Amino acid sequence: MTARTAIHNLQVANSLLSFINDQMLPATGVDSVKFWQGFNDIVADLAPKNIALLAERDRIQTAMDQWHTANPGPVGAGKAMKAYRKYLSQIGYLVPEPKKVQATTANVDAELAKLAGPQLVVPILNARYALNAANARWGSLYDALYGTDAISEVDGCEKGAGYNPQRGAKVIDYCRNVLDRCAPLKMGSHVGSKGYSVKAGKLVVTLANGKSTSLQHAKQFVGYTGSASAPASVLFVHNGIHLDLQINQSTPIGQTDPAGVSDLIAESALSTILDLEDSVAAVDADDKVLAYANWLGILQGSLSEEVQKGGKTFTRTMNPDREYTKPNAKTGSQAAGGKGTFKLHGRSLMFVRNVGHLMTNPAILYKGADGKNHEIPEGILDAMITVTCALVDLQKKSSHPLRNSRTGSVYIVKPKMHGPAEVAFADELFGRVEKVIGMKPSTVKLGIMDEERRTSANLKACIAAAKSRVAFINTGFLDRTGDEMHTCMLAGPVMRKGDIKNSTWLGAYEKNNVNVGLACGLRGRAQIGKGMWAMPDLMADMLKAKIGHPMAGANTAWVPSPTAATLHAMHYHQVDVPALQKQMEKAVAKQDAKTLRDETLNQLLQFPVVAKDAANWSAEDKQKELDNNAQGILGYVVRWVDQGVGCSKVPDINGVGLMEDRATLRISSQHMANWMQHGVVTEKQVKQTMERMAAVVDAQNAGDAAYQPMAGNFAMSAAYKAACDLVFKGKAQPSGYTEPLLHAWRLKVKAA
Repeated sequence: MTARTAIHNLQVANSLLSFINDQMLPATGVDSVKFWQGFNDIVADLAPKNIALLAERDRIQTAMDQWHTANPGPVGAGKAMKAYRKYLSQIGYLVPEPKKVQATTANVDAELAKLAGPQLVVPILNARYALNAANARWGSLYDALYGTDAISEVDGCEKGAGYNPQRGAKVIDYCRNVLDRCAPLKMGSHVGSKGYSVKAGKLVVTLANGKSTSLQHAKQFVGYTGSASAPASVLFVHNGIHLDLQINQSTPIGQTDPAGVSDLIAESALSTILDLEDSVAAVDADDKVLAYANWLGILQGSLSEEVQKGGKTFTRTMNPDREYTKPNAKTGSQAAGGKGTFKLHGRSLMFVRNVGHLMTNPAILYKGADGKNHEIPEGILDAMITVTCALVDLQKKSSHPLRNSRTGSVYIVKPKMHGPAEVAFADELFGRVEKVIGMKPSTVKLGIMDEERRTSANLKACIAAAKSRVAFINTGFLDRTGDEMHTCMLAGPVMRKGDIKNSTWLGAYEKNNVNVGLACGLRGRAQIGKGMWAMPDLMADMLKAKIGHPMAGANTAWVPSPTAATLHAMHYHQVDVPALQKQMEKAVAKQDAKTLRDETLNQLLQFPVVAKDAANWSAEDKQKELDNNAQGILGYVVRWVDQGVGCSKVPDINGVGLMEDRATLRISSQHMANWMQHGVVTEKQVKQTMERMAAVVDAQNAGDAAYQPMAGNFAMSAAYKAACDLVFKGKAQPSGYTEPLLHAWRLKVKAA
């Protein structure tokens, strides 16, 4: 039994109470009496509203099931779509679109409002990952290229055990060409350059032929470190983001370089989402305390972690800001903090992603109107704690010199909201928290995940519901696909997963997110983002594919690692996203709003099912689909349930490492549930596949000493039973979410 303390109508787990009273409140200066009374009142007022919103989800899904039962198969254009849209309006799925919506969000940091660059998403339970992400604002392009498949290993360029000069030469050539594109010279090339110096406030580059030149655009040289005659680094700016050319002849690389260049440091992860949601397994008070303590530590600048690497142990902390000398600095003004110097932010700007509206958590029990104790809605818990923690950043105490927001804002991503009423609830919730802790209204800025079908179809109304807070809208293909599958569960067999990527709704969804964001005035105020690259080992493929995100008008996109952030940053040097958004904004403004809305909805609402007589895949194709789904489910769930690992690189059925989280799990489990529902496969087939794939997953995890095998232990393995529940009970899960079953099974394992 969890030890608890009664405060008003709340029963608070003692571990959480200790964190709040002994760490968070002293750090923020919030009065304990005011905090707990306000928290109690928020729960009393808003928990019933939260419950009502979830009941509305169930009502709408029941209505959708009735439609699909009466009208099976896909819906096309013409009369069928017209009837379908009429029905969606009647049941409240579609709401009238507001005519004119303009975001009024103020005090948004430049990383979100003005600049374009990569965004990391990492589990907040892991302090090492959180620190790595915070420090991923700047990354070595030399290391990112040399250590990944971004540089081919053919023709003698293998990585090998030691340094390979041929591979290194390719890396150096690549980086000098980056400079030629991003900071071109008046004549000649950075390739083979022999020296860099600063004279009369201008950069002088000595070319390979011995001649000297300067930049085509002198303003791109913005600073340096070291002396003017022999700088230790030279700082360039391009498309608003920076490249820092490191010069150090005492390093192994610098010794062999004609100019002594040792590295090219790229401004990389402009922002990071520290995740309390899909990438973590946080099921009770102890888990939540660890997460909240890491968030508080990040904001205080005090978080640290002992790291073992290369046989050595060291303490990882947060990077300081980076200080440079201005190009035209006078002699004597270059001392640290002098008039001739300036600083750049040394860390990624950090969001924290709260959970959605669905789950409750036993960390706090509250007395409901029925007189009984209920678990607190976890989203209310997250809002109260994470926003209060953020006061340490806003108060700018001298003991906390590492700032997150320089504009006085708090950034919260709110996932898995279904439609504008749920966004309005989030807006109300954060407003209530702000009032309790004495924070100015709309200090909390909201990241709206456009990852549920009802939100996509009503995106403009969703933005209107939080127009003074919205600082981010982002597409989430994985959860969005899972919601498609559950919404149309009774309509017919869902396409094979690979085919869904080419379905009509997906293209419309990605385009609509950008168009609506621009139409609602998010340019210059907020991020318009795109989803994750899930294959952290395939960086060459990422460099080919992910250029599509900035080209689509997105000023950020998710990456799985600091290395991927550094490589993806190159795309934002290739595409001037703010300028592109400006052009796109004008193009959208010229179109008739109603016509555009109709065309978009007609595409967006075409769910990915086939007619029953078209589900004529071969037995081999069906089995491949089952194998792929089952292996992915088991590979992820076994770590989640048995070890509490919410996100990790899980080998797929072909051994390719994929960054898996609950969103990928939602797709696979809903896909299998749908195929059983429509007789594409049988329950017996699925069970046999799960058992066979359990052995495959066991073999893939053979090197993990903490791993508990599933094969041959089906009756006792909590992980295996949880995975089966996700499939065989998938149809009944709310919106197809995996959290209720995962949490229940993880709590059983922890209790045992």
